[in-house]
Amino acid sequence: MNLQKETLEANKLAKRLRRQVGEAIADFNMIEANDKIMVCLSGGKDSYALLDILLGLQKKSPVPFELFAFNLDQKHPGYPAHILPAYLTGLGVPFQIVEQDTYATVKRVIPEGKTMCSLCSRMRRGVIYRVATEIGATKIALGHHRDDILQTFFLNAFFGGRLKSMPPKLISDKGEHIVIRPLAYVEERDLEAYLAVKQFPIIPCDLCGSQDNLQRQQVKRMLQEWERSFPGRVDSIFRALQNASPSHLLDRKLFDFANVKATGESSADGDMAFDPETYIEPLQAQVIRMVG
Repeated sequence: MNLQKETLEANKLAKRLRRQVGEAIADFNMIEANDKIMVCLSGGKDSYALLDILLGLQKKSPVPFELFAFNLDQKHPGYPAHILPAYLTGLGVPFQIVEQDTYATVKRVIPEGKTMCSLCSRMRRGVIYRVATEIGATKIALGHHRDDILQTFFLNAFFGGRLKSMPPKLISDKGEHIVIRPLAYVEERDLEAYLAVKQFPIIPCDLCGSQDNLQRQQVKRMLQEWERSFPGRVDSIFRALQNASPSHLLDRKLFDFANVKATGESSADGDMAFDPETYIEPLQAQVIRMVG
C-alpha cells in the first residue's frame, strides 16, 4: 500500500471512529455542558484511543467540557512509570497518577492459576471513584468497546444465568458517579488499526492480560469464529442488545405476564416473535454496516 492510500485509509478510519463515538455520546446523552470527564487510562490501546478521540471531539463540541486523565499505577514489576506522564504532558492534558500496590494484594490473595480480574477490578474501581470525587469529576469515561459489551453479555448468559452486559452509561454502585463508555459502538479491530496508525506507547498488563485461560478469552474466540464462519452475525447480535422485547422474554420483573388479557385488538407486542419478515441476513447486515 502506497503512502497516499495509507493516509486516505487512516483518515477514513479516524472519521469513522469520531462518528461512532459521537453517535454513542448523543444516543445516551453521555456528555453535557460543563462536564468534567475523568478519562481512565490503563496504558492499553482502548483507553489511549478513547482519550485521543475525545480530545478531537472536544475541539468541535457545541458544548464545553473538560478532560482529565487518570491512571492507577498498580506497581506491577517492571512497570514503565515514565511513559504516561511523558505522553500526557506532551498532549497538554491535566492528569493524575495514583500509586497503589494492588498487584501485591492480588497476587497474595488469589491462588496461582485462578482468575485475578474480579478482585483487581474491584480494587481499581474503588480508587477511581475516590479520585473522581476528589477532583470533582461529573463523569468517569472507560475504554470498553463494542466487543467488550458483547463478550460480557455472553459471559453473563453462559456463566451467570443473566441477560446483562456493559451499558454505555450507568450510575456507580453507591449512586455517586456516572460512568460512560463512549467507545460502545466501536469494534476492537478498528481500535487495533487505529493503534497501528497512532503508535500509542502501549503498557502491557501483567495481571489479567497475561491469563490465557480466562472465560472472557474463550467467549472472544467463539465470537471471532462465528464472524469468520457467518459474516455479520456479531453485528446482528449487537443490534439485538438495542432491540429488546420484554414481552417475548421470561423476566416477570420486566413484563406483567400475570395480568395479560385478550383485548380483541391488534397489538405490536402480539405473537410475532418469529415473523421471518423481521430478519436480516447476516451478510446483508454487514453490507448495511459498511455502507453506513
